[in-house]
Amino acid sequence: MKKSVKTASALILSTVFAAVSVYAHCQIPCGIYNDEARIVLMEEHITTIEKSMKQIEAGENQNQTVRWVMNKEKHADELTEIVTYYFLAQRIKADKPNYEANLKTLHEIIVYSMKAKQTTDLKNVEKLKELVHQFEHTYFGEAHQH
Repeated sequence: MKKSVKTASALILSTVFAAVSVYAHCQIPCGIYNDEARIVLMEEHITTIEKSMKQIEAGENQNQTVRWVMNKEKHADELTEIVTYYFLAQRIKADKPNYEANLKTLHEIIVYSMKAKQTTDLKNVEKLKELVHQFEHTYFGEAHQH
């Protein structure tokens, strides 16, 4: 009996740790980066947050509303993970152009992602869209086309 409980516990823990590590791009020096794809993912998370907010405000069904709240929070967290673990930890370097501007914008994205988690105010979504667009241009350069 004890062995099966230990085995089940180990299986659950390994599943939890595997699920946690799936979200972040690797933090080993793999050299595999796709910055444009991360921007697209950030935009998708913002769109999902926006839809979730609208569905929460509609509030047609209490169970669905709870699911939309959880969905909104999940996507806000995933947006923050891209900013933190991909861009801030791996891609933004002090010796690169626009270092301070990129740091400032990424920090603001984290703050507005947090605000989006806490409310259903669509102004936070609009600010997130603006900030991601701003970051895209300072990070890739003004001539960048999207």
